[in-house]
Amino acid sequence: MGSKNSHECAVFLDRDDTLIRDTGYLSDPDGIEILPGAVEGLRLLNEAGIPAIVVTNQSAIARGLLDEKTLHVIHARLLKMFRARGVRIDALYYCPHHPQAIVEQYRVACSCRKPEPGMLLEAARDFSLDLRRCCLVGDKAEDIQAIHRVGGTGVLILTDRQVRLEPGPEYTALDLRDAVEWILENRTPCT
Repeated sequence: MGSKNSHECAVFLDRDDTLIRDTGYLSDPDGIEILPGAVEGLRLLNEAGIPAIVVTNQSAIARGLLDEKTLHVIHARLLKMFRARGVRIDALYYCPHHPQAIVEQYRVACSCRKPEPGMLLEAARDFSLDLRRCCLVGDKAEDIQAIHRVGGTGVLILTDRQVRLEPGPEYTALDLRDAVEWILENRTPCT
């Protein structure tokens, strides 16, 4: 789901452990827990006029743990929760595929599952983005690899499950607010 706006850059955001707590395959809209710093980080992006675009792997669909209709309900609730806090997410893209999917229609080695950059390329078309000027904030190596494949900047959110990444991110942040503050101070992708 994207909108046809014209921008040259954006900040891409992973969903789980970047915006909301990763509870394992989230299948209940009532299970959404917004992380500390997420609202503040989105507010900084909104105020700077930089699109905030979520790109998320959702293999729970391929694994048969969730259907796309339920995922849409979860994402509608997520967007509503952030709007209720006075901030917005400009677009949300997801990949339902996995090469070893249980659900046959999703068993594919696709170009959208991070670390592949397919979701970023789709957003670039929808928003007229120069991906080299974009940043991606996420908590996994796949997030950093996806943005590096298109020449952009990777920012890693620290979690207690990580190992050292090679090549590493351009910055390692405590939360989304810290990540966005660094982007605005050091990258200024849209100026």
